[in-house]
Amino acid sequence: QVQLVESGGGLVQAGGSLRLSCAASGRTFSNYAMGWFRQAPGKEREFVAAISWSGGITYYADSVKERFTISRDNAKNTVYLQMNSLKPEDTAVYYCAADRSAVPTTPNEYDYWGQGTQVTVSS
Repeated sequence: QVQLVESGGGLVQAGGSLRLSCAASGRTFSNYAMGWFRQAPGKEREFVAAISWSGGITYYADSVKERFTISRDNAKNTVYLQMNSLKPEDTAVYYCAADRSAVPTTPNEYDYWGQGTQVTVSS
């Protein structure tokens, strides 16, 4: 089992920045690819970014490229999502997820999920 706890969400004005963190415990963190997803009210959960176990491979949704950066610190068992130039359409609950396969980008490929953290971007 892997336990994931997100933090860092909040209310920010459009154009602002936030950094989300996801702390992992349980199994060896460095064995897992990590992903960030988000879900807005009335919408399906969508892929945001993913990173390989080593941090050497990253993927981003087109909607967040050049604005968001995913990174990880295996010594701290933590994955981060730096979000810059935030837009109102980025408003959602953000979830981190873990999986032992190679950098999945769809929700059903991930085995472990956090509870989510709310991000609200005001216009």
